Amino acid sequence: METLSDLSTQVVLSEGGAPRERLDLSIVIPVLDEQETVVPLYHALVETCEGIGQTFEVIFVDDGSTDETFPRLAAAAEHDHRLVVVQLRRNFGQTAAIAAGFDHARGDVIIPMDGDAQNDPRDIPRLLEKLDQGYDVVSGWRVDRQDGTLRRIPSHVANWLIGRVTGVRLHDYGCSLKAYRADLVKEMKLYGEMHRFLPALAHLVGARITEIPVQHHRRMHGRSKYGIRRTLKVVLDLITVRFLSEYATKPIYVFGGIGSLLCGGGVLAGAYTLYEKYVDHIYVYRNPLILVAVFLFLLGVNLILMGLLAELIVRTYHESQNKPTYSVRTTLNEAP
Repeated sequence: METLSDLSTQVVLSEGGAPRERLDLSIVIPVLDEQETVVPLYHALVETCEGIGQTFEVIFVDDGSTDETFPRLAAAAEHDHRLVVVQLRRNFGQTAAIAAGFDHARGDVIIPMDGDAQNDPRDIPRLLEKLDQGYDVVSGWRVDRQDGTLRRIPSHVANWLIGRVTGVRLHDYGCSLKAYRADLVKEMKLYGEMHRFLPALAHLVGARITEIPVQHHRRMHGRSKYGIRRTLKVVLDLITVRFLSEYATKPIYVFGGIGSLLCGGGVLAGAYTLYEKYVDHIYVYRNPLILVAVFLFLLGVNLILMGLLAELIVRTYHESQNKPTYSVRTTLNEAP
């Protein structure tokens, strides 16, 4: 199986491949065919981060661009070791690109953002200030969003739905500009379109989450990579997040619960079949309800067995890899 570490074909680190020391801040930007914006965005990020006074790196992940995005980034990286460029072998999607950036990040704080220059680098100090107040995740909220109505309305509906299902009420899940503590996100494995659910996934391990308004600029170059096709993907990933939040370590509850209801429905249908036989004198072979009873009962039994198999898989997953079923924030006076 191909892992994210296998996806990158070239990583521009520093002159001579110098050792990678820990840094204060990593900015992760996935890009796809953004040749007009990547270099101006890089300069704007460097200017902002130098003003913060912390050590930093800017990581561009080229997710299979077919234009001059990578050559322009590579040329800029030759003159600045703080610019890291990761080129993927093909287009793997935004979630995979963000995960690759997280894997290569050295900062104690990781800030992903879009590469289309709609996010404003000048919001980064405000994210860090809020993070210093004790939060683990600070999410951006594009209050004055510069997108068309056809994009804003589905986004509002999706934000409301995600908040209701996950319990993490944010105004703008779709805003890429967020600040995460690295020790939190580096433990997460991202699949599908899961990057938008990172705050919800962080909530599962008890992260402190907040939200601040950020600026949003109109796209000046290129075209949007988002389309209506993502709506179905978001719904399916939302079901996955809900399942992980409630039943990741106890799948028998959901499979067994549904299976028990179906078995109960089958028993009731069978009982009513007997009632009709002895009271209304409707023989079983003339009553289609008996087929419903048999179908519901067998389907319920299969779901319960599926839940038991899922329990075995979950235990194998955790015990074979020593993966904990909990997350520790801190310890006091722990013996060495």
